[in-house]
Amino acid sequence: MPLALLALAVGAFGIGTTEFVMMGLLPDVADDLHVSIPTAGHLVSAYALGVVIGAPLLAAATARMSRRTVLISLMGLFVAGNALSSLAPGYDSLLAARFVSGLPHGAFFGVGAVVATGLVAPERKARSVSLMFLGLTVANIAGVPVATLMGQHLGWRATFLGVSAIGLAAIASLALLIPHDRGQAPAAGLRRELAALRSLPVWLALGTTVAGFGALFSAYSYITPMLTDSAGYADSSVTLLLALFGVGATIGNLLGGRLADHAMRPTLFAGLTSLALVLALFPLLMATAWGGALAVVLLGVAAFVTGSPLNLMVMEKAAAGPSLASSANQAAFNMANAGGAWIGGLALAAGFGTTSPALAGAALAVLGLAVAGVAAAVDARRAPRTGGRERVVATHVPRAAVEAAARR
Repeated sequence: MPLALLALAVGAFGIGTTEFVMMGLLPDVADDLHVSIPTAGHLVSAYALGVVIGAPLLAAATARMSRRTVLISLMGLFVAGNALSSLAPGYDSLLAARFVSGLPHGAFFGVGAVVATGLVAPERKARSVSLMFLGLTVANIAGVPVATLMGQHLGWRATFLGVSAIGLAAIASLALLIPHDRGQAPAAGLRRELAALRSLPVWLALGTTVAGFGALFSAYSYITPMLTDSAGYADSSVTLLLALFGVGATIGNLLGGRLADHAMRPTLFAGLTSLALVLALFPLLMATAWGGALAVVLLGVAAFVTGSPLNLMVMEKAAAGPSLASSANQAAFNMANAGGAWIGGLALAAGFGTTSPALAGAALAVLGLAVAGVAAAVDARRAPRTGGRERVVATHVPRAAVEAAARR
């Protein structure tokens, strides 16, 4: 695998750290800025809103630029947003800074996935995407716990200065390792990128992302009360257990990348099925301490097995304009974050029990399977028109454009 993938992973590590560290710092931020914890929780939502808005807009705005330049520029915006967060004088300014920090998130992963697949042979595309996302999963093992401890001992502002330093290291890595003659934008630019989003298969793939990862966040958003109230863990043990989730996510990410290169759609179906089964077993697993720890690891594995096949599927279905579609997939991921947490909260508020968000997540995973099944049926119906030559690429994309995208 090219060393350039390391630069993408460094950027992903920084993004993953700043996305998830706010959850652990909420009490410190709320106390320092004299707001309630629920009000401080809006800082998490502001970041997610930045991702959803920034992903398609920035990908579209940079469609005609060199992707190497785009990646460096996006990481520069990431550094600026985190630096502003560390210097924010009050709650409102921190809210705005968190929104800015989220803007480059989706576009970086979207454009980065296109660059990653262009650096390797066709049979290694999914693995290249999984190696970029390795930075995101490792952030949950090391970056988030270390950044949380830093914030608790040195102040939350130090955390965002540290994340800014990671962003600067990512900029240096991108400048040194991403080749100048790779990842150039297609000549058609924005028009082709927008045209790719008119494809039904692209939207079915995005819908699978929303349902599948909504299943994850329905349970993960309420994992702490499950571990403390059901499995019997002390509050002090939760950080270590969440690191176990990161271990599971890393295993699932690497496994999904390897399997998807051999059989993309079967890997996706297997991942969603495993996710539904794991979530359905949560009430049983959370009845004991060892079962709770196992459930956290299995949740990470099952959820992130689907990551690489979903990203690659979106890009191949929008082969003539993959950057915008891939970035839209990151926006879909964050919509799943918000929607899954909301649905899980409804189950909890209805009095169905501490582990009920996991059962709601199991239902969402089944919905994801249904959407993926519809997508498979649509591809099967369209296959005769294309002579069966394309694996999952939208049929309206010209063959020449598909071949050009594969060469990039």
